[in-house]
Amino acid sequence: MKHIRSNPTLTLAKLCREAALDKKADDVILLDMRSISAVADYFLICSGNSEPHLKAIADEITRRLRTDHGIRPNGRDGFPASRWVVLDYRDILIHIFHPELRQRYALEQLWGDAKRVR
Repeated sequence: MKHIRSNPTLTLAKLCREAALDKKADDVILLDMRSISAVADYFLICSGNSEPHLKAIADEITRRLRTDHGIRPNGRDGFPASRWVVLDYRDILIHIFHPELRQRYALEQLWGDAKRVR
């Protein structure tokens, strides 16, 4: 019988995805970066359609990880007014974009070799 190992980082990344979806984030994609980048194990990329929406998504992810798991971000960069917010949880990087900037920076294409997590 094959032993299946738990991946706590993947579990947290999926929790982040769930929090983003709960705040109605658009085009939510979770990328497994482990085999192609030393920057982070997972990238979560999603879109919000306004400054308040970007803030709500970022705040919900931050709140859930803090209250449910006692985890705070290592860093937070960007602001809703900049139309791109990045949350750094070391092994998980979360990019919350306005759709126009998301298209411009095209992280999904830049990291096109990454596997998408279902």
